[in-house]
Order: sequence, then structure tokens, then C-alpha cells
Amino acid sequence: MTQYAFRAETALQALVVEQALLLARQLEQAAHEAPDGPVLARVEALAVPAARERARQAIQATLQAQAATAEKKGRPAAPGLVGAASGTKATPGATS
Repeated sequence: MTQYAFRAETALQALVVEQALLLARQLEQAAHEAPDGPVLARVEALAVPAARERARQAIQATLQAQAATAEKKGRPAAPGLVGAASGTKATPGATS
């Protein structure tokens, strides 16, 4: 069997690679164990919710890492001006 090496530069990348490898193993096992005929349905039934969960976990880890970085940096020196400098104006609501 050919082996491949992966290099992750961040903890998030390592998490995503590890999860992808786990999902690949699960899909291979599901395809191998499925009877002839419903292979696609069995693999797809496993893949779709698993991929959604992996994406959710990656998003969560990304946001947690970003929040931790923002907390280390502290608050911005001054709040930004909203509306005045950008020339935006409130528009009246639509009437019927």
C-alpha cells in the first residue's frame, strides 16, 4: 500500500486532515461492506451527514481560534464611525 505524508501548518489544518482521513476510511468500509446494488445509497447516506458535521467542526474550530487571537490582541484603539463617513443614509421603509 502506498503511504502519503501530509503537512499541516496549523492545528485547524491538522484537525481537518485527520477528520478527512477518518471519513475516507469510513466511506471505504461502508462501500466494501454494502451488498451489490445499494453501494451508492449506503455510502451517500454516510457521507452527507458526516461531511456536514466535519464542516461544522472546522467552522467552530476556526471561529474559536479567531476569537482567541482577537482576545490576545485586545480591543481596537477607537471605534469605527458607522454611517457618517461612508455616506450611507437610512432609507424609509416601504409602504403598501
